Amino acid sequence: MAVIHADDLKTFEDEVLKSEIPVVVDFWAEWCAPCRMVAPEIEALANEHNGDIKFVKVNVDENSEVAARYNIMSIPTIGLFKNGELVRASIGAKPRKRIAQELGI
Repeated sequence: MAVIHADDLKTFEDEVLKSEIPVVVDFWAEWCAPCRMVAPEIEALANEHNGDIKFVKVNVDENSEVAARYNIMSIPTIGLFKNGELVRASIGAKPRKRIAQELGI
């Protein structure tokens, strides 16, 4: 399953807040080396959870309103949203198994 980019408020609301399935959101930035390191791990998780969990990337520089709403202070922050609510988060670059464990997926 492809990772969806939600770099504007409307796309974030449609893909994350209105989603009927859980959503993993990768808050990242282009200049962030740890974010680039974790990107393939997020892609691999998306492939492992094909269809039962949605995966979305939010560029905090392009969608700063969403980053501020969820108090994203460090990137990468990978959050699990259920029913439009942020319920768990993993901060920092980690292997996909550790990310999955911290998010409970």
